[in-house]
Amino acid sequence: MHGDTDRFVLRNARHLAAGYMLGSIRPGDSVVDATMGNGKDTLFLCGLVGEAGHVYAFDVQPEAVERTRERVRDADMEARTTLILAGHETMRRHVPQGVRAVMFNLGWLPGAQHAVTTKTDTTLAAVEAALELICPGGVVTVCIYPGHEEGTKELDALLAYAQGLSVRMYNVAHHRFLNAAKGTPELILIQKNE
Repeated sequence: MHGDTDRFVLRNARHLAAGYMLGSIRPGDSVVDATMGNGKDTLFLCGLVGEAGHVYAFDVQPEAVERTRERVRDADMEARTTLILAGHETMRRHVPQGVRAVMFNLGWLPGAQHAVTTKTDTTLAAVEAALELICPGGVVTVCIYPGHEEGTKELDALLAYAQGLSVRMYNVAHHRFLNAAKGTPELILIQKNE
């Protein structure tokens, strides 16, 4: 999000999502990393929730869980995490009501085979669960990668879903880099109204 100075730098969808998390999460909050991957977002969220907070992190690939476990162990933050080897669509079964934020970074596990990607139907179910679980004022960020076939389907479905959300219950923003190449990641931000 920042370069060598404290000034804002507009870089990409992931940095925008991180900025929203920085502005939303406070020490002691419970949050969700819906797509664990290599654990970078999980570790980032651990830093924001502090010693009294908790991060629930999901992934369907054992390799992702192990990479994340190593990352949080090396940072001495294991006690503030629950790593869950399951699809994010199972969030309601594993996460208590009232989390402050849910972060999605869709696509595939960096550095692994691209055959395993997030899927439109389970992603929609997970976003719906996230909106039920977040507290008033809580946020959901969804980074979408439309540079592959399933990512394009996810983007179209998520935009349609988000546009249909009640304006009384949610505020929704869509960030798209207008001068970027086709397939550049996009961000949907949803905040539950107080």
